[in-house]
Amino acid sequence: MKILSPAKLNIRLKVTGCRPDGYHELVSLMVPVHLYDHIELEVSQTQGISLTCQGSPVPENEENLIFRAAQAFFSRTGRKQGLSIKLTKNIPVSAGLGGGSSNAACTLNALNIMASKPLSFKDLEEMAVSLGADVPFFLHNRPCIARGIGEILEPVKKWPKFWYVIVKPPMDVSTAWAYGNLKLELTTDEYGFILRYLAEERFKLADILENDLETVTAKRFPFINVIKKALISAGAEGALMSGSGPSVFGIFKSEDHALSAKRHLTSQNLGEVFAVTG
Repeated sequence: MKILSPAKLNIRLKVTGCRPDGYHELVSLMVPVHLYDHIELEVSQTQGISLTCQGSPVPENEENLIFRAAQAFFSRTGRKQGLSIKLTKNIPVSAGLGGGSSNAACTLNALNIMASKPLSFKDLEEMAVSLGADVPFFLHNRPCIARGIGEILEPVKKWPKFWYVIVKPPMDVSTAWAYGNLKLELTTDEYGFILRYLAEERFKLADILENDLETVTAKRFPFINVIKKALISAGAEGALMSGSGPSVFGIFKSEDHALSAKRHLTSQNLGEVFAVTG
């Protein structure tokens, strides 16, 4: 089976608490976008899991979430067949775009289909959250409000078809580091705020774009703010860092404007630049 594994953007990310186990509670508005890794899964006659990767360098062993997702699926279902996995990595790594989490979710879903669906969607969600906080979102693969540590998901019925220009500067950011350095100023009724915003007939993007982790990452890497200003100058309706960063995206209402902005930003040597739709 060949599958496409999408990236995600956090349109809004507010931290609402910290749990005893170290995970942070949050409310986030997340959207998948058409920036894809390619995954090919093939049943193998050789026992065990084999993973090979092309593109951006990532581990080819248990450190990779794809590998752990396949292990979890075989452990849960009791299957013992071999599996060969080929990953072509196009989504930047350690970039706030959820590439590894997406790979894990897509692998779980694909293996379940290949095995004639021995697991329910609820079973897959339970396995997904054990692999990582963002993994359950990619099982839904549509705009969602995420709560809890990211495992409580509510699909958004109507989200406009925007275009997004994503800039990944030449630096990596650890999610654990970003959350560890966050000075908590907890937001109340964040979920209600998002619901009221989505109920409006016309979205005012300036009202919704906010990311608590941006203050942490941008303090260490001021270049984040340089990219945001460049996106706004290129015509973006708004700009924000995604996840723990360092990727920054701008929102555009048309393909022409997005592609024009991509050309302009590419010439400024800010990093990798992608123009994608949601």
